[in-house]
Amino acid sequence: MENDANKFFLNAAQKLNQANKELFKPKEDIVSFLVCKNSQFAIENYLKGYLLKNDIDPSEYETIDSLYEQCKLINKEFKKVNLTGFDCKALDTETRYCNDVSKVSNCFDIADSLDTFLRKQKVI
Repeated sequence: MENDANKFFLNAAQKLNQANKELFKPKEDIVSFLVCKNSQFAIENYLKGYLLKNDIDPSEYETIDSLYEQCKLINKEFKKVNLTGFDCKALDTETRYCNDVSKVSNCFDIADSLDTFLRKQKVI
C-alpha cells in the first residue's frame, strides 16, 4: 500500500503544480476551470494517499468530505487543515463555481495548505 500511497502523493503534487502554473498567468489568460479541477484532484489524491499510507482503502469514500473526515479520525491534527470554502465535490462539480478566479484561488490555497500540512507531518 505504501507504493500506491506514493503514487497518489506524486499525482497530487503534479496537479498542484499545474494549478499553480495556471494561476501565474495574467488574469485574462487564466483558465479557472483548470485551476479548480487540478486543485480538486490534488486534494483528493493527498487524502487518498494518506488513507492508503494508514492501510485504509480510500475507494470506500466517494467525496472529498468523506475522505477528509476519515483522515481526521486517524489524525486529529487534520483539523488544522481548513477545507472551508472548498465547495466542489468529487462527483458533483458545478462549472459555474469554477469560473470565478477568486474562488479557484481559494481552492488552490486549500490544496497547497494540505500539501504543507502533510510535509510538516513528514508524511510526504
